[in-house]
Amino acid sequence: MVAYVIIPGIDGSDEKHWQTAWEARWGASAIRIGPASWAEPDLADWVGAVGAAHTAAVRRDDRVVLVAHSLGCWAAAEWLISAPPHGVAAFLVAPPDPRGPAFPRQAAPTFADLRALPLPCPGLLVASDDDPYCDPAASAALADAWGVPRRVLAGHGHINSGSGLGAWTAGLDLLAEVAG
Repeated sequence: MVAYVIIPGIDGSDEKHWQTAWEARWGASAIRIGPASWAEPDLADWVGAVGAAHTAAVRRDDRVVLVAHSLGCWAAAEWLISAPPHGVAAFLVAPPDPRGPAFPRQAAPTFADLRALPLPCPGLLVASDDDPYCDPAASAALADAWGVPRRVLAGHGHINSGSGLGAWTAGLDLLAEVAG
């Protein structure tokens, strides 16, 4: 079995988001992070929340997959780099480009100067070719810097609730590339 750590972006993932559908599907095998700073993300708070969720997940299973979306990708990456765990994989969906024009610098200033470094675990970055927060060149650069393969979807925006993916069953196939 695998335990899943759900790492949403700013304000969490609403009831129409694929992360919420997957969390419901996985039941007790899924743990959502719980930072105190959902609306005005603080990097240290989010990285701590990833660590706490990972600790709880490891109690359930020795294999853990971080399932991150948007700003959550950066929290996952920073936690992985700061405390390289054993038996973890990272599924990174629609990370925003901190140097891009749409990055929420006012809401998430502690994330604004981050630089992608090689991840100490297997991973996969999933991006859309029309994401307003990360253009294709930037998502390719992030995948290269993190040292993970990239899959590009056509026309799915920020791959969130607004993308109309529902339970995103095609995403589960992508997740299987990392989760095994």
